[in-house]
This record gives sequence, C-alpha cells and structure tokens, in this order.
Amino acid sequence: MSRNMLNGAQVIVDYLIQEKVPQVFGLCGHGNIQFIDALYERSHDIKTISVHHESVAGFMADVYYRVSGRPTATFTSCGPGSANLPISLANAFLDSVPFMAVTGNVPTSQFNRGAFQEMYRHHQADFPSTVRTICKKVFQPTRGEMVPLAVRQAWKTMTSGRPGPVVLDVPFDVFVESAAEEAPNAIEWNANISSRCGADPEGVVKAVDMLLGAERPTIIVGQGVRYGGAAEELRRLAERLQIPVAASASGLGALDCNHPLALGLVARAGHYQANHATRQADVLLAMGMRFDDRTSSSWIPGYSFTIPPTRLIHVDIDPEEIGRNYPVALGLMADVRTFLRQVHAELDRRGDLSKKADARKKWLSQIDGYRKEWDKFVAPGFSDDTTPINPQRAALEIDKALPEDAILVSDIGVHHNWLLGFCKPRRPDSLIGSMGFGPMGFGVAGVMGAKFAAPDRPCVSVCGDGAFFMHANVLGTAVEYNLPVVWVVWNNYAYASIRGLQRGYLGGRELATDFHDPNTGERYNPDFAAMARSCGVEGVRVDRAGDLGEAIRKGIAANKPYLIDVDIAADINPVGAGVWELPGLGQSKAGIGTRYQPA
Repeated sequence: MSRNMLNGAQVIVDYLIQEKVPQVFGLCGHGNIQFIDALYERSHDIKTISVHHESVAGFMADVYYRVSGRPTATFTSCGPGSANLPISLANAFLDSVPFMAVTGNVPTSQFNRGAFQEMYRHHQADFPSTVRTICKKVFQPTRGEMVPLAVRQAWKTMTSGRPGPVVLDVPFDVFVESAAEEAPNAIEWNANISSRCGADPEGVVKAVDMLLGAERPTIIVGQGVRYGGAAEELRRLAERLQIPVAASASGLGALDCNHPLALGLVARAGHYQANHATRQADVLLAMGMRFDDRTSSSWIPGYSFTIPPTRLIHVDIDPEEIGRNYPVALGLMADVRTFLRQVHAELDRRGDLSKKADARKKWLSQIDGYRKEWDKFVAPGFSDDTTPINPQRAALEIDKALPEDAILVSDIGVHHNWLLGFCKPRRPDSLIGSMGFGPMGFGVAGVMGAKFAAPDRPCVSVCGDGAFFMHANVLGTAVEYNLPVVWVVWNNYAYASIRGLQRGYLGGRELATDFHDPNTGERYNPDFAAMARSCGVEGVRVDRAGDLGEAIRKGIAANKPYLIDVDIAADINPVGAGVWELPGLGQSKAGIGTRYQPA
C-alpha cells in the first residue's frame, strides 16, 4: 500500500471523525479487526466502546441520538456478529432513528466459496439481504476505491428526509485495501444539505383557515415533533390559539405534561381527556405521527378518533404516512418545525387573534371536566400501599423521584404502559421508549447510550424482569466504562403484558408467560440485586411503595452503576379510554367512558 494512501477502514474512521462522531459502539470479531485497528490509530479523536452483545451496541447508538440529536455508528463482525444486530436496526428503522452500522464480511476473494461465517446459499456474501427490510439502505463496497463514495452516500441517506439507520457492509480485504489519499470532505458533501422542507404555501393558508374556523380544534403530536426540535414552536401555537395538545406514546413530552393545554396520552390505555378530545374534535392537526393501532384503538371509530367527520390535517416529512390509515382533509409533506414556523408567519398576517382564542373557552372547559373524571377514576391507585407494589403507585413514585432534567429510558413490557399513563415528562427527552418494533432490551441497554449523550444528567432505565434477564451483560459494560446509570427492574415474575392477553382474550389459559420454581410452584426469578453486586454494581431490593422513591434518589446520588430490584404486582393491567383488538379473538373494553357517536 502506498504510504500516501488511506485504506478502507481508515477512510471510514476519518469520515466519522469529520462528522463529529464522539464514539462508536460495537463488538470485535475476525471480520472487523482491521476496522478496530483504524479506530486504535485515531483513539485520541474517537472513542471505542466495547459491549457484550451486538444488539446492545445498536440500542446504545439509537438512544444516543434521541438524546443528543447526533448520529453515531456501530461496528460488528461477519456472520453471527452482525446477525445479532438486526433487532436494534429494525427498532431504529421503525422509530426513524439514524445510526451507521459498519458490518464486516468475508474477503471478496472468498465470495461464494462458503468461507467461515459467509452467508452464500442464495447469493455471495449475502448479509445485505438479511437487513434490507430494516434499514434505509445497504452499501457494500467490494473494492477499496469504492469506500469513499459508499461512506459519504451512506451518511447522507441516513440523515436526510425521514431519518433512519444504514448499513455499510465491508468485506475484510476492502478494509485493508488502498482506498484514497484522503477521506471525502464531510462539510462539502453533507453539511450544507437541509431536509427541513416547508409545506405548500397554499396548504399552510388552508391549515390556518381550518384551525381558526374550528369550534373543537385539537392537536396531536408524535415523535417527529420531539426529535424534530419543534417543541417550542408547538407550545407557542397551542398558547397562541388556545388549542389543547394530545400526544401519541412517542410524542409525550413534546409539550410539558404539566402545561394547562397538555391532554396527555391518546391510546388504547390513554387518558380520558385526551382520547375524548381527539375523538370529538372537528379539526385535528396531527404532526409527525403514524396513527398506529395502539394510538388509534385498532382504528375502531369513536375510541381514539372519529375520522371522518373529524377533518384531519396530517403533516409529516414522509408522504407515505399521510393517508395510510385515515383520509385527510389536508395532507402536507413537511418538516414539522418548518411547518409550524410557516403557520406562525401566516398567523402574524391575520391580525388580532384574541377573539379566536376566547372562543376556545367552552371547549377547554369541557375538557377540564373530562380531566376531573379521569383524575377521580385513577385516584385509588396512587394511595394503594399493598405488597407487591401496585404498578400505578410504582409509576407515580418513579415520576416523583426523578429530577426535572432526568432521562427515563423505558424498556418494553407492561411497565411501559404504566409509565406512559402516569409519568409526566417535562421535556422532549424526558421519557424515551420504543413504539415501532418494540424489542425487549431497548431500555436495558439504551440507558447507557443516554448517559454517553448526557453525562451530566441522571439516566434511569425502567425495565421488566424478562428484558433485564435477556440483557444482563450490560452490568459489565457499565462497570467497565464507569457509567453511573440506574436500572429499576420492574420485577413481576412474568411476561406480564402477554399473560394479561391470555387472561383477557383466552379465558385465562396461561402458558409460557410466568416464572416459577418447578418444585414449590412459587414465583421465581434470580436475585437481580445479588447479580448486580456480583458484577461490581450496587444492588438493592425494594418491596414497599414508600421506599421506591428514596431508593431511586439514592441510586442517582451514588453516581455509579446502580440496580434496584422492585417487587411489582403482576395481576393489574392498565386501562384507559381506548380499546385494542386482536382480530379473531375480540376487543378489550374501555375502562372509562363509552364509544363516542357523533351526532
């Protein structure tokens, strides 16, 4: 190799440094040792974080972006190393989160020869086929000179339009081959590209006309508002026109949940004031959301939405989402922050808006009544002091114990529904969860990515016992990198969300959903606190609701890795104003209110 040439691995590492990637997350293998060597050469410019399972690397990269707003990268080896990554890739893809997955592959000279760990039965070096459906695009350079083009195009694809992960699949010899005298100039290629497209100007005028002419306008927001940096513009619009704001599970926190105009969660277990407002709205402005089945009560009219007659304004950067599940009175492809700024500019031209805002008083008064009904409905759970701990009470104690700047990363399980219902995030990155693919382990591992993104903020994971047991290797990583994160293990001795479905839809025919001792029949789990201590992590056990908040405060104050094993009741499931259907098995019943029938 010429002394003046960079090899493929060096080009990739240099490009990541130019894009201000502070660290990469991954795991070694024979297929990526040359890439790791390139990271070693530049270790003063970019950190390498070694984990104990590849999906952990992907979850960390995912949550790192959600907190910092900056994409990072992962590295995995050929064969099973990269085959462990698709769960976290799919999660990022469905939640529109970018990261670059640098995957190793067998040398090109060994393509289609069945080399160790080559997937070759259908196509040579065929890892790209494994991940095509769960990322924005796969790039596979097969010569060193192809690397500069591949890496810059991969980065642009990842960050432009609707964000999402990309895969850069690199054969071993391409890491080693001469690639270029220097890496592409990231500033020239990507720094000046903006995907913050505005809406059709005539559409903006029509949207404003519809909002100003509505008697019962409501806004509902999704993840696009939170991670699109549109929270301030949203708050200003809500206050300016006195329009209440509801949120999907992915949108909670876009408006401070304590704000008078914040309605809370719209979902199958959604808040009454939120569901009852969105299903009665005459005009509904939806921004950066997908109208998935959980948000939309399985699309059954009258529980979450009644579209039509509700006139829907749907704004999203991805036109594929507009009109997917509901007809629109107005659909606008746009970046939500740019759209909201356009709306404010149009409102500036409309003169005095105070009369329009005053006209909302009747609508807001009705909603205040719904809020009081909801508060009365849920009040008993907040004072329940039984053991195991009432899950609603647990969610309240967690929320009360967290400082305002804390980052709560939730895993997947029944606890996630309790947190969505009874935690009140104050800012867009206060409560982070996975709502698209829903893989267990997201919160167990992702909390470490949050800590790398925000080292000065408390980072707490609430995760089910099932998910934590799957990914307990994170304890070692937290110790190795001195990450003061707190895990709250929501220990209900079951895959309780699925057991709840067996009880609700299958007449209580339970199988493979709880954990018990084969000899005594008593509920069983490992001693998670002792497991933590064996890894060098502080571990404590809590079985009283009154002790949970103090344990969390101590865990945060300890400023070191900390685990709290919490005994939570498994026989109570969250209910709300919506429903959910499992086709062929029936639908659940709303816990409060009835199906709305428009006059």
